[in-house]
Amino acid sequence: MNLILTLLISGLTLTLVSAQPQPQTFAEKLGFPKDKKVIILHIDDAGMSYESNQGTIKSMEQGIANSTSVMMPCGWVPQFFDYLKQHPQVDAGVHLTLTSEWKNYRWFPLVGRDKAPGLYDGQGAFWPGVQQVVQHASANEVEAELRAQIARFRGFGLEPTHIDSHMGTLFEPKFLDRYIKVGITEKIPVMFPGGHATLIADDNRMTGELRQTARLIGQQLWDAGLPVIDDLYADTYGWNLPKGTPVTDKNLREFKTQKYIDLLKACRPGITFIINHATDPGELFSQISDSGPTRKGDMLAMMDPALKAFIDKEGIILTTWRELISRRKQVK
Repeated sequence: MNLILTLLISGLTLTLVSAQPQPQTFAEKLGFPKDKKVIILHIDDAGMSYESNQGTIKSMEQGIANSTSVMMPCGWVPQFFDYLKQHPQVDAGVHLTLTSEWKNYRWFPLVGRDKAPGLYDGQGAFWPGVQQVVQHASANEVEAELRAQIARFRGFGLEPTHIDSHMGTLFEPKFLDRYIKVGITEKIPVMFPGGHATLIADDNRMTGELRQTARLIGQQLWDAGLPVIDDLYADTYGWNLPKGTPVTDKNLREFKTQKYIDLLKACRPGITFIINHATDPGELFSQISDSGPTRKGDMLAMMDPALKAFIDKEGIILTTWRELISRRKQVK
């Protein structure tokens, strides 16, 4: 998910407040100790499939993952909400979805075609790719769909802990201001790296100007009373076993665990949101996607005692959106 490469180029219509670069991390602003790494280990794609739900649940109950978000247009959403209602303290947000990327398993906009025809492809599903959404859908159509997905989440009787973006579509300049606007007006924290943004900037070769603009957006979210993360890493999906390595649970676990350890070493102090796609793929998951091995590797790493031991040894703090929201309410 290449989130920031095209983040804020010409044509951005978001009105920004003037602000200076933050002398403190947002972690410090929220009362976390200075110079501490504060991490959210987040799982995308809950609700997409039975296997996604099982991988998410196992990674949180038997492992150290502590956040997830739900793809509200997908078919396995009701089952996951059965789980959430029995575990209401689970960190669960809305994985705002505007694409349907798999060939043989599709999902569809919640807002009607009469209100948002640009969101629909020839099969009546979302467009498969991000740039197709940019080409065909208007910002007004996208905003209507975002609000419909949040409304469906709330229709299950729960409040989302945050909103984030499937495949990074909402980080496109055409839609970014609506993403921020919806979070502020709905009073829901927004997954956006508004602090030092070191990992995401390095990964996407962001210029200093873009990093400064991201900080301005972070300040706008903070001034609206929302907690803000400092950094974001979204590329664990691309961590695949070296060519020729047998795809075994042992190899997947060891490979992915070491990758997470290396990533945590690279994190700077502040709140870093690390995305994975923990899944427990069964026999039929390959009919959806060939991404089963990397997704299973995420699940096995989240459940690996070696990863937890590293986090404990290094004094890394694991947090949740719920804690961030609570801390933000205490800040004047």
